[in-house]
Amino acid sequence: MEHTRNIGIAAHIDAGKTTTTERILFYTGLIHKMGDVDDGNTVTDWMEQERERGITITSAATTCYWTQKGEDVVKLFDGVPHRINIIDTPGHVDFTAEVERSMRVLDGAVAVFCGVAGVQPQSETVWRQATKYNVPRIAFVNKMDRTGANFENAVAEMRKKLGAYAYPVVIPIGKEDHLHGVIDVINQKAIVYDETDELGMRYDVTPVPAELEDAAKAAYAELLDAVSNKDDEIAELIIEDKPVSAQALKQAIRRLTCKLEFVPVLCGSAFKKRGVQPLVDAVIDYLPSPLDVPAATGQDVDDDETVREITSDDNGKFCSLAFKLWTDPYVGKLVFFRVYRGQLKKSDIIYNPRTRKRDRVSRVMMIQADKRIDVDTVYSGDIAALVGLRNITTGDTLCDEDASVLLEPPTFPEPVISMAVEPKTKADRDKMSEGLQRLAEEDPTFRCFTNEETGQLIIAGMGELHLEIIRDRLFREFKVEANAGAPQIAYRETITRSAEGEGKFIRQSGGRGQYGHAVITITPNERGKGVEIENKIVGGAIPKEYIPAVIDGLNEAIGGGVLVGYPVVDVKVAIIDGTFHEVDSSELAFKMAGIFALKEACKKAAPILLEPIMKVECTTPEEYQGDLLGDLNRRRGKIVSIEAKNNATSLNAHVPLAEMFGYATAIRSLSKGRAAYSMEPFSFEPVPANIVATILDSAKPKPART
Repeated sequence: MEHTRNIGIAAHIDAGKTTTTERILFYTGLIHKMGDVDDGNTVTDWMEQERERGITITSAATTCYWTQKGEDVVKLFDGVPHRINIIDTPGHVDFTAEVERSMRVLDGAVAVFCGVAGVQPQSETVWRQATKYNVPRIAFVNKMDRTGANFENAVAEMRKKLGAYAYPVVIPIGKEDHLHGVIDVINQKAIVYDETDELGMRYDVTPVPAELEDAAKAAYAELLDAVSNKDDEIAELIIEDKPVSAQALKQAIRRLTCKLEFVPVLCGSAFKKRGVQPLVDAVIDYLPSPLDVPAATGQDVDDDETVREITSDDNGKFCSLAFKLWTDPYVGKLVFFRVYRGQLKKSDIIYNPRTRKRDRVSRVMMIQADKRIDVDTVYSGDIAALVGLRNITTGDTLCDEDASVLLEPPTFPEPVISMAVEPKTKADRDKMSEGLQRLAEEDPTFRCFTNEETGQLIIAGMGELHLEIIRDRLFREFKVEANAGAPQIAYRETITRSAEGEGKFIRQSGGRGQYGHAVITITPNERGKGVEIENKIVGGAIPKEYIPAVIDGLNEAIGGGVLVGYPVVDVKVAIIDGTFHEVDSSELAFKMAGIFALKEACKKAAPILLEPIMKVECTTPEEYQGDLLGDLNRRRGKIVSIEAKNNATSLNAHVPLAEMFGYATAIRSLSKGRAAYSMEPFSFEPVPANIVATILDSAKPKPART
């Protein structure tokens, strides 16, 4: 296990993650011909949709092996082959769930940054996701061959925007068209690539050129100072005026990186094949093995308060986390899982604590992007896949029944956009429901449900591209043709003041009737706190056995809203009074009383509509800044900041999602294709009164045509 690395490649869209992964796979010998994203022939972008669009949509797992070489450059693990499990993650915000679940099971990450753009919006998002799951990371400043690349600026932005304790262990030799190689700061050696070698395989490790000696020494002094501020062993050597060996410095950097106290920064150009081999060496040298990270923790199945540690050990009781489901056209449902303890063989019995059911393992496979390799056994620290498991969802723990625990599942954001779909023919109807069900199993941020009021089938996701890919997969993988309506926004409702509501449900028609009566108060809750329901009944005004029925009624009414039918959020509800009938009272009557009480209270509490607000960043040449600002203002956007960055302007704004449809086309036409934007969910804000009137009007049932 000490020679295993589970890493993810994560970054903003178009920073070069897939190209970097492709180069790593080539230099480690897994593939013998390098593909390019533009040509649609990379290993990890294997879906048709990915190759057509030139973007990563689903995280792809692959495994390669790397042996560190070189007499001149000190390695911590010289000559020992290492196994690197790599997950290439998407950069587009619509597919942020893929990054989320990958980070949950990784031991380390390579954060790729564009040498020109520096830290971009999605860079911040993936950085936060890595921090959330305590994933150590190294940074790779890519695209140093591009015009306008600035390594120092990228490092400064990491410190400022990400709060990273980031210092270079590699600096570039030249930049833009003159990028010839990199300098290994720790060993004070230059790695210079052969200009005639198009594959980037041949390079010389030489002394630092005279004109770069001052820069190399300054970078070393800065690195040594930064490490000594955090690491006692290096600080002690400096205080005692003893020499700090390259080996000792690397070990200190490794210790700090594994503790999330330091971020080593490297640079290069994956496209031009410069600086990738030092990056793979850094993955081995600085990122942790499964033994170096803290033991995973899980809850005892029978006692929520008992926390158990899952220590990485091949000989322990089996425990793993299913972090991804995928439907393969040839083998059926694949369950990707990370082994935290023990080992798993074919025909073993595994246990799912959530469903409390057992399953026999029929096939265990290692994954190479879209290729499957059958194996007999997987061990602690491995990432692999199973076939044929039933009743399983993303985030389930799979373990030995004798040592069952519940590992913490990854968390996912709620969908922000929805659209209505319907099959074109009756023959498509059954196939469509099956296809949507499978896609919903795979993707935790995709939902499909039937709107009970309109009878429409609604699909919901993280953005327009997300839903477009879903429809495309329906057609290609499940042969279903579907019509889609305009996407609908996931509005929310809330209240602005406190109110009291009374609900009575009385039916008397001879014999036993129905009687339920509940009184509630409703008050606004803090934004983002959700719904809190409290029982304040004293003296048995409502018998205890009917309280759950009242709460069920309240929850049902909250889900249906009062203004337009959107869910109510951020409210506190208290059940304070009521009456009952010895004979006629029933659970149904009290459930209806709860529904009536909440609807009456909400109407008195000045309900308002909330809409999702997106955090939008536009990067544009200065000459188009005014046009884009005007367009964002027309879209009800609030400009947060305007920054000058490398001959371009970065506009940050908060814009309602309802106004962002078709923005990709608009920004291209306004800037002649030179501007780009990205957006991510930010918050929910009240909808302006004039817009509310339009929404309410559109929600009213239309009169039947005569």
